[in-house]
Amino acid sequence: MFSKSRRLIAIGAAAAIALSMAACSGTSAKSDPNSIVWSTWGTPEELTRFNEFNTEFMKRHPDITVKLQPVASYADYHSKLLAQLTSNTAPDVFYVGDDKIGQFVASKRLMPLTDLMESPASQTKPDDFFPGLFGAAKTDTDIFAAPNDSNPDVLWYDKVALANAGVTEDPATLAAAGEWTTAKYLEMNDKLKAAGLTGSMFWNYWATHYSWISSQGGTAFDEAGKFVANTDKTSVAAVEELGKNFNDGTFVVADTLPSGAGADSVFVTHKAGFFSQGRYTIGTVESAGVQDDYDIVAWPTPDGTPAPTGVAASYLAINADTKAKDAAFTFWTEFLSAEGQTFRLGGGGNAVPSIKGADDVVLKDGYPAHAQTFLDMRDIGFAGPATEASVPGLSTDVSDKMLAFYQGKGDAQSTLDDVEKLITSKTSK
Repeated sequence: MFSKSRRLIAIGAAAAIALSMAACSGTSAKSDPNSIVWSTWGTPEELTRFNEFNTEFMKRHPDITVKLQPVASYADYHSKLLAQLTSNTAPDVFYVGDDKIGQFVASKRLMPLTDLMESPASQTKPDDFFPGLFGAAKTDTDIFAAPNDSNPDVLWYDKVALANAGVTEDPATLAAAGEWTTAKYLEMNDKLKAAGLTGSMFWNYWATHYSWISSQGGTAFDEAGKFVANTDKTSVAAVEELGKNFNDGTFVVADTLPSGAGADSVFVTHKAGFFSQGRYTIGTVESAGVQDDYDIVAWPTPDGTPAPTGVAASYLAINADTKAKDAAFTFWTEFLSAEGQTFRLGGGGNAVPSIKGADDVVLKDGYPAHAQTFLDMRDIGFAGPATEASVPGLSTDVSDKMLAFYQGKGDAQSTLDDVEKLITSKTSK
């Protein structure tokens, strides 16, 4: 449930919860222990599937009433949730975006979940989830939310565009042989550019910067959460390479493309070789009737060995002040369970399960041909850095600095130094 529209809004939106949530106090106005309200954002199609889940849930639990409280816009979602928490009218269960989850955890308004997850009533044990996906939802002391599903940023590639550029090797075939190297990838991009095509398109957000650094052997954040890319020579060199390709037009920042000629349009008309996106891209190429021309591959690495890269996610949390704790957890654990994710993501779902036991929803349709790549990248991938997610607007501020660099304003070292100063000034790291 991590649609492209949600991500685009998240990238450009100002932090909606800059006011301190820690100051909120009191309890929810609801008092019925068998009635729960839950909230999320989503497209009409997604919300329809959620209501279908509610119906099935209430058939299994006739003693529990569930009501969905949707918010149409991701840009408005967290500010509305903040207002509800302040007025003690917040839902019992709710989604939180990966760029906001650290702030909500710090607010002390989310119910600690570890003991509940390990209880006999749980269908979602902590170890059932892929550990890299928890991100800022998990602290040293407890789990406060869990990923409802995920979307690894794979590299979609256009076989027609590659052929038109004179590329004869297939990226996924190279990857299967352990030969999908950075050198091969950049060589293909050079050929695409020489043919008058765009090499690769990326969205300007955390997963682009940090996936490239990680895939090239660098380190963006150390184990303590401190930003260290500016002092790591491999990271600086990787970012310098990334910037060079943006500067000369081989790579394109998808956010900056003009209205009417956006990244989706460029991609489905065979004008770009690679596009970094999630599973939701299936709908884009299918709606254009060109799905047979596309496949996916992981990010290249210097030696061809797969490396961890970014996985977009959103999280499901429980209101610490809910008066329906047992009912809320029953809904929470069934929604996130392998069965629940299979129900929600099957039949054209636009995301990848975050829990073990539901992978067939990604593989059963056999599309794209190398759909297993989604799962492989999820298994070793990482969620948005907790350090950035802990401060309102910080991730957006970092992306603004990176965008300026991609546009030729500054070099890699000075940009990373600026990012380090920014992060240090806004966090305790």
